[in-house]
Amino acid sequence: MDIGLLLLITLPVALRAMVPVTLAAIGEVFAERAGVVNIGLEGILVISAFAAVVGAWLSGSPWVGLALGVLAGAAVGLLHGWISIYLKGDQIISGVGINLLGMGLVGFGSVVLWGGKSYTVESALQIPGLPVPWGSLSPLVIVTVLAAPFTWWLLHKTAFGLRVKAVGENPEAADVVGVPVERVRLVAVVYGGMLGGLGGAFLSLDWLGTITNTLPAGRGFIALAAVVFSKLNPLLALFGGFLFGYFDALAIQLASAGGAGYQFVRMIPYIATLIVVAGAIGRARFPQAIAQPYRRE
Repeated sequence: MDIGLLLLITLPVALRAMVPVTLAAIGEVFAERAGVVNIGLEGILVISAFAAVVGAWLSGSPWVGLALGVLAGAAVGLLHGWISIYLKGDQIISGVGINLLGMGLVGFGSVVLWGGKSYTVESALQIPGLPVPWGSLSPLVIVTVLAAPFTWWLLHKTAFGLRVKAVGENPEAADVVGVPVERVRLVAVVYGGMLGGLGGAFLSLDWLGTITNTLPAGRGFIALAAVVFSKLNPLLALFGGFLFGYFDALAIQLASAGGAGYQFVRMIPYIATLIVVAGAIGRARFPQAIAQPYRRE
């Protein structure tokens, strides 16, 4: 196959592949700007994917499922915020717990509801695509592209964004001038959870059309890498998510073209991510109070 044609064919798949990584990364950028780290993105993706399928399955509507997926992401963000902000728990341990909770909850729930470890979503319950010249385009691709500039605007052009950055850099000073540090941090984490929930719902109700407890396949961790690459800039997080999505789509195309070396070819997006992050890791600047619970003196 001609290289140029292969790269062109890969583009529509890349637009889908970038969605869960990009949404989770943008949400995490916002949370980390407020000083809260959530490494439980893998758990958020799989829990929200499961909730979205359950909502669509019970209601018969993919839009109800999508809404339930977003709410599930917000609920997990609220849980993480309550533990790490109000209970002053270790943010890393809380995130690991969310990842483990996601795998166990979805695995157990799938067996209870559908009698197996996986469930295939009927086409009638999947989010319909928008007609475009090359076929169809998921509306969540458009939402993802718009989420980046919206989050950038929210961070840099609003009073709330100024508060978010203040509680991440110097929560003591923010508290002195009357900024409710815990509340602002909690809202930021819930917002990040909502975006991650949207990405999880996309995985199960749109792109892959199924649910298993390993559905994200490491995309939550790739999103964390995209956060490092972005230097906490939502616009760069969009680019980083697309970069991974493109390599992911390219690996899918190459794997389908030739049977030999399938597992090696599927490693391409992860290897590319490691290379990109290795080049950016020393240049990223994080808020001074990141991952530090705020205790009022």
